[in-house]
Amino acid sequence: MPSTHTDNSKTRRVVVIGAGIGGLTAGALLARRGYNVLVLDQAVVPGGCASTFKRRGFTFDVGATQVAGLEPGGIHQRIFEELEIDLPPATPCDPACAVFLPDETEPINVWRDPEQWQAERQRQFPGSEPFWQLMTTLFQASWNFQSRDPVLPPRNLWDLWQLTSAVRADTLITLPFTFMTVGDALRLYGLYKNQRLRTFLDLQLKLYSQVNANETALLYAATALGVSQEPQGLFHLQGSMQVLSDRLVEALEKYGGKLLMRHTVEHIKISGNKATHVTIRNQKTNEVWTEPADEIIANVTVQNLVKLLGNTHNIETFHRTSLHLYKRRIDQLPPPSGAFVIYLGVDQSAIPPDCPPHLQFLYNYNGPIGENNSLFVSVSKPGDGRAPEGKATIIASSFTDTQQWWEGSKENYDTLKQQYTEKAIARLNHYFYLKPETIIHQEVATPRTFAYYTGRDRGIVGGIGQRIPTFGPFGFATRTPIQHLWLVGDSTHPGEGTAGVSYSALTAVRQIESVTSHT
Repeated sequence: MPSTHTDNSKTRRVVVIGAGIGGLTAGALLARRGYNVLVLDQAVVPGGCASTFKRRGFTFDVGATQVAGLEPGGIHQRIFEELEIDLPPATPCDPACAVFLPDETEPINVWRDPEQWQAERQRQFPGSEPFWQLMTTLFQASWNFQSRDPVLPPRNLWDLWQLTSAVRADTLITLPFTFMTVGDALRLYGLYKNQRLRTFLDLQLKLYSQVNANETALLYAATALGVSQEPQGLFHLQGSMQVLSDRLVEALEKYGGKLLMRHTVEHIKISGNKATHVTIRNQKTNEVWTEPADEIIANVTVQNLVKLLGNTHNIETFHRTSLHLYKRRIDQLPPPSGAFVIYLGVDQSAIPPDCPPHLQFLYNYNGPIGENNSLFVSVSKPGDGRAPEGKATIIASSFTDTQQWWEGSKENYDTLKQQYTEKAIARLNHYFYLKPETIIHQEVATPRTFAYYTGRDRGIVGGIGQRIPTFGPFGFATRTPIQHLWLVGDSTHPGEGTAGVSYSALTAVRQIESVTSHT
């Protein structure tokens, strides 16, 4: 991974808003490259939606429970190598996920071995192999393209040069499919009416793209569905997801960067068309001050970014129009999803023998993907550091409409939370043995919980839906309409997940260095 150290970098002040994986990665890389870095976060512990909490001897991953990009050449391996810190211990998830469709007791196992996965899908979905071969071809071309670090979407000549430099002959095969969805591809192969196949794809894609097969951009889906197999793969971290952010904090501080938790950034100040300062509140003392910055990196949702900008009347007219269009685009986005999550600390007897680490359940074909009709479940493994000996953790999450959690009285909210909890326990009892004697600890999180602890607007999770108008070349850029203001995280290319947000951080770092080298 090339890095450019300039005399200018050592005197440039970078303020990073948000200590999620994207913010910590950007901060650590810039500190490593000689910048003066300050990272701020309103939470108690770093990591954002990839952090953890402890209860009664159990360690629970807040949101993210698996990680990609640890393999040789993977994004985390590349970043950790530059930072000169060790990758956290991890084991491959195999299967990456066991998917249970309604009224079926045998799962569809997404195996890590490509040949084993091919045999599984041919058995589960007879006649679908031409579709999967197309996905494999598109995945390989897209992965090769992505490995050459293109900047998407491009916003100036430097970005465009990085993009065109990444294009090779093998990239061209993807061009005819740029405006196709997965639903279009299923129709192309006469598979659209295959309910089991389409439902399986809906479930898997909802986890990665936030939308179903009908809406997910085909090229994005090819990567999301292909990354589970060797030589890539999904990994289960030893200890907890927190180890990822802990290593990044270690690197940040090793290279002279500073992290302040429980410090809220309330406003980004703009002068002309340049981001110049942030307004910070110390949550412990309530002290408020303004911090100058040469570069500001926002590891927040695109919705939160607009709120941080506030009134922009002092921006020059031309740039005010550009920002207005940016805000209008955000306002017109389809409503993002939230999550209802139940965290269970249980006796090991509640876990079936040979239980996979990640499972996905759909309970009714006619119901929604989410709202407890579908659950994504992560189960700890003996000795992985998440539970005492003889015990285990179960984390079950379901997408949910955020609006209902913010309406009505506290009594309405408590009632809704209780209803969701009881239904989730009942659903999980189809597979696990959950009784008062096996449940040691029980706790739930709603969109309001996520909003409180992560600061994300309305508690939304998972980034922007990867539909055609918002994926890859048509998505939100790390380069915002405001000079020296950068956006990283799951609102930007290539989307959600720790690997995705780390890639966006690397993109912003490279862009900042390109600016610094010309000043």
